[in-house]
Amino acid sequence: MQTLAIVGASLAGLSAARAARAQGFTGRLIIIGDECHRPYDRPPLSKDFLLGTITADDLFLETDDDGLHAEWLLGQEAIGLDAATRTIRLNDGHSISADGILIATGARARQHPELAGLGNAFTLRTLADAQALAGHMVPGARLAVIGAGFVGAEVASSAASRGMKVTMINNSAVPFTAQLGEEMGKVVANLHAANGVELLSGAAITEVHRDGGKVTGLVLSDGRELGVDVVVVGIGAEPNVEWLEGSGVDLDGGVVCDGMGRTNVPGIVAVGDCAAWFDDAVGRPRRIEHWTGALERAALAVQALLNEDAPQQPAKPPYFWSDQHGVKIQFAGHSSGHDRLEIEAGDPQEHSFLAVYYRGDTPVAVLGMNQPRLFTKRRRSLPAPAQAQEPAGLAAVGH
Repeated sequence: MQTLAIVGASLAGLSAARAARAQGFTGRLIIIGDECHRPYDRPPLSKDFLLGTITADDLFLETDDDGLHAEWLLGQEAIGLDAATRTIRLNDGHSISADGILIATGARARQHPELAGLGNAFTLRTLADAQALAGHMVPGARLAVIGAGFVGAEVASSAASRGMKVTMINNSAVPFTAQLGEEMGKVVANLHAANGVELLSGAAITEVHRDGGKVTGLVLSDGRELGVDVVVVGIGAEPNVEWLEGSGVDLDGGVVCDGMGRTNVPGIVAVGDCAAWFDDAVGRPRRIEHWTGALERAALAVQALLNEDAPQQPAKPPYFWSDQHGVKIQFAGHSSGHDRLEIEAGDPQEHSFLAVYYRGDTPVAVLGMNQPRLFTKRRRSLPAPAQAQEPAGLAAVGH
């Protein structure tokens, strides 16, 4: 392989570039990114960056000793791919041909159709999003967070700590149920209530009041009206794969891959939030939008790209963490289908505990709140996903 093109200048793309050099690739390395920035860390955007404790310069991921010797094509969007010739078309009219292609185009925040384009309604996915929102994080301002996922919950936490009046709107009865199960979802909900966040569950927006290009109020399905100064929409993400339609690469809710990131086209792999890797735990491909997945799986995808006979590596149970109201929440494994939950240390009412999810006698997931040492130890005991089969209907877990 003489030329390797990485489409996506993200954590996954940078991790892949590092892995390629570490695994002995000495050829031409091209990294294409649609943002003008070099790769940066996204998790702090909803936490430390919004709180003002770090700046944009603190987010950038490259180090002086990376030694990538890469060609960076930033501010360039990939708009098409000819998989047969492995040729990437860019929005400036140029094309890039490569012997191997790694797709890491990530995902974008899902928009609320009634709020898109309004001056005080935001999503949070990119550095530009966070910079735009930060100026509205004003003490006393009324913030509505639509969607009680982890990004929305982290924004709610940051806003509450800055003295904003925060309401979090969730369309399901209990937030975080998909990731943590109903019992532990209620524990996280109680954490928000204890810190002054109003959580409205089982609610949907039926009407948006506007004035001069800004949202001023929301009407909910139960007839309640909320006055707002700022709105943050956190209702999930959509994979950036439209540019691959008609390319010959299989798509199904993401780029369809095997358990090493290989697509159906030789010489093309995918990793990160756009990639649906085959998951032994559910017996099908699915996207898992976690920071650690983008970091760790990139090396496997590069290995599969550089060596077509690379053996399947055992998958690690998925892992994510979140910081909310000063509490570190850590989770590993798959909670869906568990039949028993044991509190093995601490007290959920104190938001400091370790919980283990079981299916029969097998531990399938572990949750820690402010218990990093115990969590790390217990996480190592989880079996590989192939040993912890899940119901086939499990939906993909979002970040």
